[in-house]
Amino acid sequence: MTTKTDIVGEFALLDQLSTAVLLLDEGLRLVYLNAAAEQLLSASMRRVLGKRLIQVMNISDDLLNRLREAVETAQPFTDRQAIIEPHGQDAKVVDCSITPHITEHNQRGLLIEIDAIDRPLRIARDEAILAQQEHAHSLLRGLAHEIKNPLGGLRGAAQLLEKQLGNPELKDYTNIIIQEADRLHSLIDRMLGPVSRPKKEPVNIHEVLEHVRIISRVGAPAGIGITFDYDPSIPEFNSDRDRLVQVLLNIAGNAINAVGEHGNIVFRSRVISSFTIGAERHPLVAAIEIRDDGPGISEPLIDQIFYPMVSGTDTGTGLGLSIAQSIMNQLGGLIECRSQPGETVFTVLTPLEVI
Repeated sequence: MTTKTDIVGEFALLDQLSTAVLLLDEGLRLVYLNAAAEQLLSASMRRVLGKRLIQVMNISDDLLNRLREAVETAQPFTDRQAIIEPHGQDAKVVDCSITPHITEHNQRGLLIEIDAIDRPLRIARDEAILAQQEHAHSLLRGLAHEIKNPLGGLRGAAQLLEKQLGNPELKDYTNIIIQEADRLHSLIDRMLGPVSRPKKEPVNIHEVLEHVRIISRVGAPAGIGITFDYDPSIPEFNSDRDRLVQVLLNIAGNAINAVGEHGNIVFRSRVISSFTIGAERHPLVAAIEIRDDGPGISEPLIDQIFYPMVSGTDTGTGLGLSIAQSIMNQLGGLIECRSQPGETVFTVLTPLEVI
């Protein structure tokens, strides 16, 4: 069997590349990986050498057929924004360049260059979410100022009028004015989200997740399964526990509503190293996922769900996710969402300010 030592002379320079390079034989079996490819697959060359490509990563049938065709025809091709899923990892968005290769023994093979582009796409998406959130809040702050001033005058006038009324029955009408003015004032405050600064202290994220999971379990229909998949290596970090609970309870509540009477919800935690949130790179980030197998969020709505007053249900106020996103912005984090029929995933990203 070919070993890395056998081909190190021919491909030594490839280990210096940041692009993942895989060499396949005509049966699409791995005969070489450079260091970047080992990192992509989270596996050493020794471990995967001789395995078929589909034994180490999931790829689409279309891409697999094109690889086989490239071996037969010796025609190179490029596949942009392809989806690959190294076994044991989440799916990745990549650009693939495939070049037919002939060895010195006249054997056919393929040289595959894989350039992960999910990070640039994610950074661009995160920046768009943050810009969207800031724009929405700028509008809300201006709207709140324009509404609160006349509301205060309306409430004050109703109180003065109430004192002048001799008939007690007429005071019911002034009470309605005062109560409705207070309700609108409270609604505006909720739209603006928390105004006080976060109170950061050491937080165990799994204690928070279990707290939220137990509360969700109590309020969920009997036909809903709520399970967990935690990474025990996540250390305690500085954050605002109460606000994290508020964020996760909101997302979990939406998941319960989405699945209805029967379905499955999974709480999942992972650590991501060297991760960028917005424009800031963090050494370590906790990724907290809440997954459900409900019908999913419609495509026109997916880019708007963090706007105030946008809801995917007839009974929702459309404030919960907007407030949750505002809270995570205050904590230096972000909420992302991806959805398709049968799977919706909300990911809460928070920097690990290790104690």
